[in-house]
Order: sequence, then structure tokens, then C-alpha cells
Amino acid sequence: MRVKGNPARGRGVQSNAVGRFERHGREAVDDGWDIEEDLPPLRTEVTEEVARSIITRNTSPDISFDRSLNPYRGCEHGCVYCFARPSHAYLGLSPGLDFETRLIARPNAAEVLEAELRRPSYRCDTIAIGTNTDAYQPIERDRCIMRGVLEVLQTFRRPVGIATKGTLIERDVDILAEMGQAGLARVGISVTTLQADLARKMEPRVPSPVRRLRAIEVLAKAGVPVRVMLSPLVPGLTDHELEGIVAAARDAGAVAASMIPIRLPREVADLWQEWLAEHYPERRGRVMSKLRDMHGGKPYEAEFGKRMRGEGIWAELLQQRFKRAVRAAGLAERLPPLRRDLFAVPLARGDQLALF
Repeated sequence: MRVKGNPARGRGVQSNAVGRFERHGREAVDDGWDIEEDLPPLRTEVTEEVARSIITRNTSPDISFDRSLNPYRGCEHGCVYCFARPSHAYLGLSPGLDFETRLIARPNAAEVLEAELRRPSYRCDTIAIGTNTDAYQPIERDRCIMRGVLEVLQTFRRPVGIATKGTLIERDVDILAEMGQAGLARVGISVTTLQADLARKMEPRVPSPVRRLRAIEVLAKAGVPVRVMLSPLVPGLTDHELEGIVAAARDAGAVAASMIPIRLPREVADLWQEWLAEHYPERRGRVMSKLRDMHGGKPYEAEFGKRMRGEGIWAELLQQRFKRAVRAAGLAERLPPLRRDLFAVPLARGDQLALF
């Protein structure tokens, strides 16, 4: 049987190689039957996971937070370059199409979070959300898991930093405005390019760059400190837009900016090169040559201290250009810490008020 059509149309990648922990591989082949059949489109499947814990700890010296929370596993945004894709292999799924079509929701996230915040041993610090997969991906519209998490954080006066590409965050501006003005919340909006056609190929289910700039404006006007994240910046493909993105975000109301060159851990390296060969074959050699120059001859170097910046002349030039653009725009690279002194455990349901 011969199949026609592209079931993965509108997705970030076209392949679905098995995860690195699987014992057996799968490969589609033509069985020789002279029959044509249209393949159905690839639908998003969502399963639910009952979380037993929700706050994840880390000790990485490369990032500014030591705890994070992810309401979902996998991400329907389908960004081809997403560094979180390899995490799907731990679930027995592919970092390819499975990552963006076979999602896992954690509907009891808010309940578990509240229980963890009530523990006598808990010590308050900023929690990061959106560090692995985007909490404001399309399925959040119906499930509202992130909304519940924010309500708990607001009640406990718990500081939170959010990273997202999803403009659905505007739905929660009422909570974020109050927390932002109290020094309890800030948001990072990722803008990787100002070119709508490139964004649609590279981030197929993410709102357009113009729409993301509008989200920055909405949040900023509500009193939420917003940082534009030029992450990832791709040498040879999007790096020429660096100054323009910083200026556009400044005009929209951003008060800070950050930049990380593209990272290609594990399976992402092959997926990225497949994508380049399909969409920008004439630039593939140039892009990969610069990335290898930044990572000691390899597509990616995972060593602490190098993985977020790279090294060598191209990495240094990007950092110099970024710093110059940030200064010219009057933005900050670092913002003051969020407040931790307001953290308070409220009465649980059914508790009685103290008499004295």
C-alpha cells in the first residue's frame, strides 16, 4: 500500500525515531501493494498523570533558580529546537513527533503544590515555571491547570517566574498584575524571530511574533515586569535580528532581556539538521559550521559553564552584540530578586481562627 499526504503537516518535526531507552525500533516501509490511501492527520493525544510531587529541585550552576514546576509533559507548540524533547524518552516515547502530539497533563498540580507549601520544612524561594515545557501551550486553554497553580501561589504569597511563548498568559493577567505589583511575579516572553514565515516553520503552533509582542505590552501595562528572551538565537539564521528584537520588545514595554544561543542536546541535533535540510538547505552548512565552532567541533557541548553560551569567537561576538543592544535599548540584563518575605501559609479549609 502506498500512502499519500503528510499526516505531520503543521508539526515541528516530521520524524518519530524511538527513544534512546527503547530496545526495538520501528520504521515505516512500502509493503508493495499497489493501493493508495490518505493518511489521517496526526492528532494530539493527552493522557493524565496523578502527580505525587510537583516541585522539582536542581543544583545546576548555569541557571538562576533551584526549583521549578511543570504542569505538562511534552509540548504542543512543536518548536523544532526545543531542548526538552529528549525528556520524552524517559517516558518510553519519541523526542520527535511524540513530544508534540502525545502529551501528559497533571490535573492535580495545584492540589499537590498546596500540600508541599504547607509542609513545616518548606523554605520559600522563587519557583520557575515553563523551564522544561510551556505551561501556556494550547491544551491549557481547556484544562486550566496553570491557572489553578497561580491561584495557590497568589494565596501563599509565593514568588514565581514564568517563561512562555504562549499568549494565553493574558488570561491570567488579573493574578499576575497583583503579584507583579507586589514584587511576587515576573514573566519572560520568548521572541526568537520577527519573521512570521520563519516562526511558523520553526515554532508551528506558537502565536506569531507580533502577537507575542502584544502579550508583552498587555502584561507590562498591567504592572508585570516582563523580560524578552531571545532564546534560542540561531547563528546564521536569526542572529541578524538580535538588535531588532531587543528594540521591538523595549517598545512593547519589556524592562529586561536575556539571550541563549540554540542548544542541541541528544536527539535534538538530528531533528534540527533534518529541519534545516528541509526548510533551509542552502543555510544548513553555514548554521552547523558556526554551531560547531561554538561547541568545540560538536553540534552541542553539554558541559556546565559552556552549554548556555558556547565558546570561541562566534559565541563571544553574540554576547558582545547582545550586551550592546541591551544597553542601547535601556533594558536590564538582571532584575532584582522577587520578594520572599511575604510568604505566609494561610489557614487550611476547615481550620478555625485563633482566639487570641
